[in-house]
Amino acid sequence: MIGIVSSRIVLFTVLAMLLELGIVLVQYWTDNDELGAFLINEETEILSGGLSAPGGRPRFDLSPQLAERYQLKPAETEGAIYLRVRTGSGRVLFSSCAEACERHFLPVAINPPDFWQRQIAAGKPLSVAGGRTFRVGEEEVFVELAVLRDPHDFVNRVLAHELRDHLIIPMPLMFGLVAIGTILSVWAALKPVVAAGRAADQIDPRADLSALSTEGMPREVATFVHAVNRLLARVRDLIQAQKVFSTSIAHEIRTPVSIIRMELERIDDPRARKAERDLEALTHMLEQLTALAKLDVVDPKSFQAVDLFALAEESVARLAPFVFANGHSIELVGEGAPMVRAVPALLENMLRNLVENAVKHTPAGTNITIQVLEEGALKVSDDGPGFEPQTADTLEAGRIKSSDQLGIGLRIVERIAALHQGRLSVESAPGQGTRIRLDLNPA
Repeated sequence: MIGIVSSRIVLFTVLAMLLELGIVLVQYWTDNDELGAFLINEETEILSGGLSAPGGRPRFDLSPQLAERYQLKPAETEGAIYLRVRTGSGRVLFSSCAEACERHFLPVAINPPDFWQRQIAAGKPLSVAGGRTFRVGEEEVFVELAVLRDPHDFVNRVLAHELRDHLIIPMPLMFGLVAIGTILSVWAALKPVVAAGRAADQIDPRADLSALSTEGMPREVATFVHAVNRLLARVRDLIQAQKVFSTSIAHEIRTPVSIIRMELERIDDPRARKAERDLEALTHMLEQLTALAKLDVVDPKSFQAVDLFALAEESVARLAPFVFANGHSIELVGEGAPMVRAVPALLENMLRNLVENAVKHTPAGTNITIQVLEEGALKVSDDGPGFEPQTADTLEAGRIKSSDQLGIGLRIVERIAALHQGRLSVESAPGQGTRIRLDLNPA
């Protein structure tokens, strides 16, 4: 937003400067009296640099550069410049004209005011006469100038000088200060908004959803923040309802499922055995869904320093009977005992899901390896047939159709990895087995 405001301020500042420049240029160009005053003032100021008073007596010397510039042209219709420098006593120090001086300048017997000017002819090119009084030593010296039809393009030079000194230089400074002040004001006004954005980015749905602060915030933005706070309140209610659901659904479903299983056990029929297997699969699916739902309400205070090798050792001990019963083998390989910050129950859940998936989706005789890496990572691999990863569903996507199982085992693993801010990677290829690695943060 600062960038948008800044670019627009700069754009409108440039437009305002160009508009002001055009207005001032038109005003100057159409006011011959003002242009004449500018010309006389500037040129006499330049010529006064040749004045001196050696021994207290005024003297005027015209430099070679100015001498060529103030030469009298033979035809006034082509443009001419006349210059006369005289003292108050009537002594002429320099003159570039004869009878033309009498025609355009004030009589020598008259002491002119400090500044005088008159139009010789109306319109453009500019024709003007005038002069200024300068004090040299103890005596006043009058520098008088007559410009007919502007032969050296004085007007454009004077205009450029005036615009530069009174418009082009001061306007960028003024508008620059206004632009900087506006940008700083917008930045200060948006600081509470930036703070609110950072606070919103740090909101953890597993913790209390505290309302965003609107202190010091512009009213227009505060209205939006109030709407976000109302949304957070609705999300809080939704999460609370999910907590109730996730904690009660397993208990509510487990009882009727147990009753059905007991009834099926009394039936001596192959179809009853098939129904028992289907019921077991349904129970497992419900447990997985419940476990996935509970991952959204994990208390951040549950995180602690965990000995990764000790945790993996206990998990392998519990999983070994299940693995051996299905005709597979399992081993644990360790590289030291790295400490990580984690929720032990979630890591155990993750290992159980990965091992169960490996057992279900590989043939008997497959070896499953759980490896603890020194840098604080867990790696579960098998030497099974592997698979070709497909699109975004990765591991489970290629096995759902063939195994007729709901692919939520890896979803649980991915969610656990996200809760630990870890990095999960899956490698597999047909005939090369599968390797799943979770990098965790050190304690």
